[in-house]
Amino acid sequence: MRRIQLLTAAAAALVLAAGCSSGDSTRDAKSGGDNPTIALLLPESKTTRYEAFDRPLFEAKVEQLCERCKVLYFNADQDAAKQQGQFESALTQGADVIVFDAVNADAVAPQVNTANQKNIPVIAYDRLISGISYDYYVSFDNVKVGKAQGEALLAELTKRGTLDKGQLVVINGSPTDPSAGDYKKGAHEALDGKVKIGREFDTPDWSPDKAQQQMEQAITALGKDAIVGVYSANDGMAGGAIAALKRAGYATLPPLTGQDAELAGVQRILTGEQTMTIYLDYRAQAEKAAELAVALAYGEKPVAPAKTNNGVTDIPSYLLEAIAVGKDNVKDTIVKDGLYTVADICTPDVAAACQAAGIK
Repeated sequence: MRRIQLLTAAAAALVLAAGCSSGDSTRDAKSGGDNPTIALLLPESKTTRYEAFDRPLFEAKVEQLCERCKVLYFNADQDAAKQQGQFESALTQGADVIVFDAVNADAVAPQVNTANQKNIPVIAYDRLISGISYDYYVSFDNVKVGKAQGEALLAELTKRGTLDKGQLVVINGSPTDPSAGDYKKGAHEALDGKVKIGREFDTPDWSPDKAQQQMEQAITALGKDAIVGVYSANDGMAGGAIAALKRAGYATLPPLTGQDAELAGVQRILTGEQTMTIYLDYRAQAEKAAELAVALAYGEKPVAPAKTNNGVTDIPSYLLEAIAVGKDNVKDTIVKDGLYTVADICTPDVAAACQAAGIK
């Protein structure tokens, strides 16, 4: 498997490692003296990745690079107003760098502007912040993610011989999340002109419950037999859609996509309820953001390999690649990389499916 590679120049990495050693007494932090403070603001906890992976991986990397650094952590629980207060609290508590995954990335320019006025660097994490300049953007190529989902769905429809036999239901992510817009764009690049879309929804808060309601509405509107596939932008919403399909009495579930490689999603792939997920290397993303945050705390500014336009300027960017995972490559990706252990995945109700997939 091609592992996700971060496009960081070797020289910049060496400078960063030297600058962040806990034994380095030749450099003071940018504004925090000998004890830099880094704030990490994450948007919600409904999606398991943030608390299970992003936070602990980020904190561990900061500690590894800079024992003197302190991490302030905040989770907004999908509440934009709460996150605004957390941002202000981070500034009040003396944050030297802010790593910011915004609940509503289209509405946070005033908060970023406050940090800019105080000369506090900002890293947009996972979601691109629009309307203002800041220091870095660390994420995945989200248009490619959506396209990979759409292509996997088309491949499964073709395999089943149902590509032209009915209609798709498309369940996109939150309209306040620009990443969701990118996934949607990529999915349509793959799907448009190749299959008919019967119903399409944007799902507030990436809510599995709302996705279930949307799927129920689509089944009622289109008819049970008319739906041949479901595009779901992530695994949580896929779970909601599957609950609606089962309630409607589908003997065989139609092809259905996901993203985030959530444990439940991986298990559904093995048992045949979900077609695929997108495996995002959270470790690579969290650790890159941590490296940049520590570098910025020490007044350094590594050269990014890419730029992303956010509507007003080009933001220096690290864009990672993602991997489409189906039943045939769970073992060689998610299991091999240690995202979950075999024991995590192969619970008693999934054991037979694991055995069939060679996971033991």
